Amino acid sequence: MMEQRVHDRGGWPDAGLIDRAEHTYAMWEKRTDAIRGLLGAKHIIRTDDLRRAIESIEPVKYERLSYYERWLVAVEALLVEKGFLTHEEVDRKMEEWQTCER
Repeated sequence: MMEQRVHDRGGWPDAGLIDRAEHTYAMWEKRTDAIRGLLGAKHIIRTDDLRRAIESIEPVKYERLSYYERWLVAVEALLVEKGFLTHEEVDRKMEEWQTCER
């Protein structure tokens, strides 16, 4: 029998219902979707790449993240994996943005 991974929700007795209610997307969610679309259009990240990266997130972290937060973690991992960015570059940019917000 295959080990069930955290993203595989089918048949979990305590998983509960999936909230399918529409909601207003925050700007960062819209931007995340746009970034993913652009990276796909440029053939940098394929849908299969994104899925693999999302499914590779550690279970505890996966459970803590929202839908689009998982996308962001996956996109960063893929851009680092493919040599477009380093984790240090991402961290440095995040520090710059946080400094600007203060």
